[in-house]
Amino acid sequence: MASTEEFVRFVCDQISDAGSIRYRKMFGEYGIYCNEKYCACICDNMLFVKITEAGKQLMPNAKTAYPYEGSKNESFLITEFEDTELITNLIRKTSEKLPESKRKRSL
Repeated sequence: MASTEEFVRFVCDQISDAGSIRYRKMFGEYGIYCNEKYCACICDNMLFVKITEAGKQLMPNAKTAYPYEGSKNESFLITEFEDTELITNLIRKTSEKLPESKRKRSL
């Protein structure tokens, strides 16, 4: 089941205080960027956040899962959105710990 843009907009609204948030359709699902760093994805209307040490400290008992079949990396699986402050902090701290995006070279 593909994610709905309505759900993606809902999630982005919930985490909007984390920084500059945008989303991009990718392979039928959605990538979430915070301050131009790819930090999460939405697959099957579920939010998957990249795992970082900062995220582990913030959410030591968080459930993890693979966002899609064939994925090489587990992610935090976020299914509850009542605590927007916690989710916002997770996105912010994750983004802060990720390396800067590499610019694509044009041929």
